[in-house]
Amino acid sequence: MVAPSEPAAKLEHKGYNRGLILGLTMAESMLLLVFCLLLVAAAIIKAEQNKALRAQMQLQELQQQVAKEKSETKKNVEKLSAEITALQAQLQSASIQPAERKKFEKEWRDLVLARDTVQRLKDQGLEPERLAELEKALVVLKESGFSIEDAKVLEERLQSLLEMEQKQADAKAHQWPPIINLSEAGGYFFRSGSAELTPEFEGKLTGSIADQIAKNLEQYQVDIIEVIGHTDEQPISRTVSNLDQSYIDVLSGKKPIASVLPADNAGLGLARAIAVANVLKADKKLEGATILPMSAAQLVLPGDTLTRGQAGNVESRRRIEIRIRRRNASLAP
Repeated sequence: MVAPSEPAAKLEHKGYNRGLILGLTMAESMLLLVFCLLLVAAAIIKAEQNKALRAQMQLQELQQQVAKEKSETKKNVEKLSAEITALQAQLQSASIQPAERKKFEKEWRDLVLARDTVQRLKDQGLEPERLAELEKALVVLKESGFSIEDAKVLEERLQSLLEMEQKQADAKAHQWPPIINLSEAGGYFFRSGSAELTPEFEGKLTGSIADQIAKNLEQYQVDIIEVIGHTDEQPISRTVSNLDQSYIDVLSGKKPIASVLPADNAGLGLARAIAVANVLKADKKLEGATILPMSAAQLVLPGDTLTRGQAGNVESRRRIEIRIRRRNASLAP
């Protein structure tokens, strides 16, 4: 059996629906698309216009800056031109007399010659500092009576002075000979209250101590031996001294050291220094050296500081110090 056909109006409505997109007809859809494209194109054109506007503003700023710099440059050029013109006018107006011109030309030639001379000396490795040293040497030579006309003699003398100066510059700082400290605290004893040496002390003086002194004399090229007697601040009970009457005989070996009777610490220190000096003078290793006995009494503490009146039985203060030095020739009789 054949199905009845649909009504014509329903078929027409289906055909109309097939021509719709999102509820719009094809014509309406196309119009919407064109409108969207126009919006996008308008946005792009606006952005490009903004870029062009910014570029134009930057160009105007650069043009203004260039114009300003040109103006300043022009002003500077005009100022310099005016100064040059003024200087030229001064030069043209300044009249140099013939004598002044001759003097000026001579000074100019001297300056050019000096410049060329300095350049040649620099090419030879002579710096201004070196030239100053040579100039000082020339002054010394003139003051010493040396002729500077003979170049060979002058060169030899300068070389000698420079070598001497170099040796002084290379020389090490002066080294003082060591002080030999012989204190009771170190085992170097005298008989109590006297200047007599114990056998042990005398044996050390003729042995290791004399060897050390001889070595120092040779090493430091000195010839004076100072023997200094130190005491503590214990008072001496003796009231009468014979030191003034006996020390010459003791030094010459005519009397023993036991014959000396000091009445104070100054005399005791000197007597003990004489006792040590006599032992050292008898040692052949120390021949040629001058031995000088001295007394520091109780005044100087160990470490070379002055006493403040510290009394007491202090072994380290009762000592003999041996110092060596070079004879001062300028003070020799």
